[in-house]
Amino acid sequence: MMDCNDSHSLLSGERLIYAITIPLSTSIILANLVIILGIAWNRQLHNTPNYFFLSLLVADLCTGTALPFIPLMGLNRELSLSSCLVAHVFPNFLFLAFLFNLVMVHYERYICIVDPLHYSNLWMHRSFPLALLVVWAPPLLYASLPAFGWNNWTAPDWNGCCASSQNITRLLNCSPNRTKCCSYRRVFPNAFIYLEVYGLVLPAILAIAGMTGRVLWITRGQLKDICRLHRSVERGSQASDHEQRLNLRYTRCVVAVSLTFLACWVPYLIYMHVGIAFLISDTKRSSTTQIVLSCIGIGSMAVVPLVLGLANRQYTDPAYKLLQKLRDRWRRRTQESGEVEV
Repeated sequence: MMDCNDSHSLLSGERLIYAITIPLSTSIILANLVIILGIAWNRQLHNTPNYFFLSLLVADLCTGTALPFIPLMGLNRELSLSSCLVAHVFPNFLFLAFLFNLVMVHYERYICIVDPLHYSNLWMHRSFPLALLVVWAPPLLYASLPAFGWNNWTAPDWNGCCASSQNITRLLNCSPNRTKCCSYRRVFPNAFIYLEVYGLVLPAILAIAGMTGRVLWITRGQLKDICRLHRSVERGSQASDHEQRLNLRYTRCVVAVSLTFLACWVPYLIYMHVGIAFLISDTKRSSTTQIVLSCIGIGSMAVVPLVLGLANRQYTDPAYKLLQKLRDRWRRRTQESGEVEV
């Protein structure tokens, strides 16, 4: 872990974080704004399922905005108690709200495929405000627990900032209300971290993976039924071109889902378990390794809603039409300027 007084390491760590996260954060924010505007402009998309997805996009937009600050939680900085709590609690709340919204969107679409007859009677469709409260209030309550006393702020500094104090003046400066040494270990107790990782984050990821796998399995079964009916109508034993196209489309879908999981979830899972391993062993890890893993892990997970949104043409049509109009205007101006020169 980095010492609070090591200003050179702190500055180099912050520069590395900003160099990695600022381009990624900007891309996430712009992509979310494009999809949000696409939903807002298309009145046909103003329905409950898209409202859930819109809530997810807002959470992802907030996560993209807070992305540069999440890896900073791994650095020890000179902050007051209130500033330290805000710097740790608020990004954690946005991350948990994003995760809860992602689970809700997957669950809503999962029920749409698994049980379409009872889809319109879901409790989340009957009481949409309550569903929003479910995905936003629990993350806020849990993330705020350190602010209500579940923290290590009054414990001795993990880096020896207070433990090495030899005089009364320095001891006063290291008191809970005046200490300048802020680290995630002082804000989040080990029990809090374990509960969040293995009680909230990991079950949510497993639930998303399970629902996605179940949908693919159901889709495969429906595809077999379609092919069987098609063969009975055609009275042929060999697969027709139409069946081959359906199988190819399903294969592409499976490959796309698998690549998305590998690219978006695996880096975060690696970062999460490596962080827990270092936390258990209490090993002084490399700041550069920690920064790179956290930036890539959090950033890759924030891309999941963008993959879902950009794959839907209804969400991107307004932006595509706007770009097409701008391109046509630019071509017209170029042609007019060329004719004037001639």
